[in-house]
Amino acid sequence: MKTVLANCSASISELKKNPTSLINESDGEPIAILNHNQPTAYLVPAATYETIMERLEDYQLGLLVNERQNERIEAVDVDIDEL
Repeated sequence: MKTVLANCSASISELKKNPTSLINESDGEPIAILNHNQPTAYLVPAATYETIMERLEDYQLGLLVNERQNERIEAVDVDIDEL
């Protein structure tokens, strides 16, 4: 049995009937789309998806900052006048 990673769920038939209604009822939360009571997809409102993408980008930038901070430990201090 698969875990459903959403508080809301709907069948594919419900999705076909009125997708806008499902999105409005979810209050920005993802909706698990079920086929034979198994999750086959997740429907995410556009604003929620944009937020997820922004957070993912922030996370990736954080990883880059940490990586570059580690590089700084190995850096050698140089005086511009000595060059």
